[in-house]
Amino acid sequence: MKQATATNTRLAKTVAELKPSGIRRFFDLAASMEGVISLGVGEPDFVTPWRFREASISSLERGHTAYTSNAGLLELRREINTYLETRYQVSYHPETEILVTVGASEAIDIALRAVLNPGDEVLIVEPCYVSYEPIVRLAGGVPVFLTTTAENSFKLTPEELSAKITSRTKAVIFCYPNNPTGSTMSKDEWLKITPILEKHDLLVISDEIYAELTYDSSHYSFAALPGMKDRTILISGFSKAFAMTGWRLGYVCASPDLLAGMLKIHQYTMLCAPTMAQMAALEAMKNGQGEVDRMVESYRQRRNYIVHAFKQVGLACHEPEGAFYAFPSVKSTGLSAADFAEQLLMEEKVAVVPGDVFGESGYGHIRCSYATSLEQLERAMERIGRFVSRLS
Repeated sequence: MKQATATNTRLAKTVAELKPSGIRRFFDLAASMEGVISLGVGEPDFVTPWRFREASISSLERGHTAYTSNAGLLELRREINTYLETRYQVSYHPETEILVTVGASEAIDIALRAVLNPGDEVLIVEPCYVSYEPIVRLAGGVPVFLTTTAENSFKLTPEELSAKITSRTKAVIFCYPNNPTGSTMSKDEWLKITPILEKHDLLVISDEIYAELTYDSSHYSFAALPGMKDRTILISGFSKAFAMTGWRLGYVCASPDLLAGMLKIHQYTMLCAPTMAQMAALEAMKNGQGEVDRMVESYRQRRNYIVHAFKQVGLACHEPEGAFYAFPSVKSTGLSAADFAEQLLMEEKVAVVPGDVFGESGYGHIRCSYATSLEQLERAMERIGRFVSRLS
C-alpha cells in the first residue's frame, strides 16, 4: 500500500482542506495551563437539573435500553410540538414533521445534506457558529457570507441579503439569538427579510438553539412568521437552555417532504438518538421550565455585569439580547483579536476566543462566554482590566 504524502493523500480533498476549529485551539491551549479562567467554550456551567437526570436513571433501571423509532420517541415528539406551540406559536405534526437528532449539530448537518446539490450556494449570516461553513462544504454546497456589524447590533439587513443572492442560491442559514454576538431579531425586523426570501424561493435553516436564553424580549421563531413555516427548517435542542450538552440531543422540524429526506440520512448514519437521553429530555419538556427560568435569570445578572465591566475597562461592547456571550471590540487596543486573545492568555491566564474565527464580521472582537459563575467573571474582568491598562 502506498504511504500517504502531501501529494498522495488518502483523505478526500474537501476534508483535507477543512480548517481546525479556532475555538478548540484556544480551549486546548488553556487546558494545558494552570490557573486559567476560561471564557472560551459555549457550555452552561450548570449541571443538568436533577429531575432530568433522575428520569434517565429511572429509565435505565426499568430496562429501557433498546432502540427507539428512527424519528425518536413519539411521546417526546408530541411534547416538543406542545412546547413549540405554547412558547413560540408554531405547530408541527409529531409523526411527520419532527425528528429527534444526536444534538442540534446533527440536525444542521442532515438538513444541509438533504437539500443541497453540488454547487448550490448557501448564505451564512456572520459572525456565525464555526461549524456552518465546514458542514456546507461537506454537503457539496458553496458558502457565501452575509456581513453584519456592531453598529447595527449584528442584525441581518434586507440590503445585505439582497446583494448576495444569485441564481445558484438555495438556502440561507442563521442563528438568532446569535452565537457569538448574542444579537437577536424582532418580528418587525424579520418581516423586512421575508419578502426577499419569497421572491427568490429560498429555503431557511433557522438555528434556534438559544431561543430560551433571551433577556429583554421574548424570542420570535422564524417559522412562526406568516408564510415562512413551509420554507423553514427549524433547528433546536437541549444543550444550552436545559444544560444538557453531554447528552447530545437535538431536534429538527420541517415540512413532511423535507423531513422525510432528513430521516433517510439519519436512519442510515445515526439510526436513532440515545434512548436514555430522550427520557431525560421528555422530563425537561414536561416539567423543566422552572429550572430553565432560574438559569436564565442567572445568565441575565451575569450579562448585565460583564457588559458594564467591559465598558469600565475601556472596551466597547454592545449589549447581547440573548445566548450567553459578550462580543466586545478590542480595536482600541491596537492589537488584532488573535494577538489580544493570545497575549491575554499568556500574561493574565484568561481564555477568550478571537472573533475572526466566527467569520470576517468578527474581526476586531473577542467572544467571552458568561456561562460561568459571577465570582469567576469578576476575577476574569479584573485580569482583563490589568491587561488593557498595560496596553494603553
